[in-house]
Amino acid sequence: MSPELKSLLQEMPIFGGISEDALVFLLERVLIRHIPTGQCLFHEGDDATSMFVLERGRVAIRKRWGEEEHLLKYLEQGACFGEMALLDMHPRSASVSAVEDCILIELSRGILLELYEHDLEQFTLIQMNIGREISRRLRLADNQLFSARFGRLSEEISGNDENR
Repeated sequence: MSPELKSLLQEMPIFGGISEDALVFLLERVLIRHIPTGQCLFHEGDDATSMFVLERGRVAIRKRWGEEEHLLKYLEQGACFGEMALLDMHPRSASVSAVEDCILIELSRGILLELYEHDLEQFTLIQMNIGREISRRLRLADNQLFSARFGRLSEEISGNDENR
């Protein structure tokens, strides 16, 4: 395993605290995917069986609303996405396409099952880390939703307080 890749993974919340042995075990089994600019990696609604780590490049995350697709965000080197697929059995919740040529590390449920059989403690730690990352993202989404729904009202209320 290259020192750069090891460092990249260890800095990610999902792999935080994972032993070098477990990282090597996983990296010996993952798929390395090369995705050219403009290619869609997956579409919202597709079957979901793996997550991805963006080793190089940039991707766009898009979600449908009616007949239109809307940009949610861009992700760059070191980001991960698709991790919900490792916990639930639901289809993809968004579409992902390459904005630049990308190198992706694909970690499937099957590979995690192999880790479970090899080292239960490290498997459990990754599962807990994924849960924490999803929880962190849910908190951010809740705050964005709250701000979008009540932000103006909150500003009006706090503005009224200042005038008293």
